Amino acid sequence: MIEQWQVEQFQRDGVLVVENVLSAQEIADLQNDFDQWVAESCTHQEAWGETQDGRARFDLEGDHSADHPSLRRVSSPTELSKAYYHAAMTSRMAAIAAQLIGHSGTRFHHSKINSKLPHTATRVDWHQDFPFTPHSNDDIITALLMVSEVTPENGPLNVIPGSHKGPLYSHWQNQRFTGQVDASVVEAECQQPAACYGPAGSVCFMHTRLLHASSPNHTEQPRTLFISVYAAEDALPFGENPLPSEHAGILVAGEESGMVRSTANQLRLPQKPRGASFFVQQAGKDLASA
Repeated sequence: MIEQWQVEQFQRDGVLVVENVLSAQEIADLQNDFDQWVAESCTHQEAWGETQDGRARFDLEGDHSADHPSLRRVSSPTELSKAYYHAAMTSRMAAIAAQLIGHSGTRFHHSKINSKLPHTATRVDWHQDFPFTPHSNDDIITALLMVSEVTPENGPLNVIPGSHKGPLYSHWQNQRFTGQVDASVVEAECQQPAACYGPAGSVCFMHTRLLHASSPNHTEQPRTLFISVYAAEDALPFGENPLPSEHAGILVAGEESGMVRSTANQLRLPQKPRGASFFVQQAGKDLASA
């Protein structure tokens, strides 16, 4: 699905942007469904809907209003939409993720839409994904599909290439899982980020250990990402899925090995947010006990 040099670039940098992964029609179908959810958000003043664990499915930013919609998260959209199910499970995105993982098989773990509508406040502070979804090994990829065009100005993902080969940093402060690294790590490691952007239909494939963040969208152009997480078939999850779904664990490539493979990692298991998304943890508004 991709060339060997791209695989090697991913292995070196922990990140790879591939354009034209999905067709114009596939993207149009995804955009159409998301537009309907944005329209529905204008009738709500707070998070709504329900996922398998009873938390809200649709999460709103604090600046949301009927005339200024700020729908920042849709959890497990594969349960609502054939287009999103196809993108996560049977599209070229899933096939490339499996190629990059490179083991006997690849499982789907979870998915969500993270959106920054025009002139909205949503931001993501520096973190790694693995502490949110620890497994017995870290052959795990986050695939960020650009449903809308992502530019250097509208809140793209910023990454630190090569940081996936470094340590796993604590995402706990003052006995609370904050979902972000300490300010000292940001100062020491995150001062020269690279932005990941491209036309709609592009996918940014990111290693689960890579340091990344993003800033608010101050432009007129929306930035909508459909994010799917894939794990090697022989990676055993440690703890509860933060976004449980009826589709979690589906094999998207390869076959069952019946084996569990372990790599040496040490970390404190995360807290699951009580609110609709991890945004409340990063904002310090989630008060789940340790």
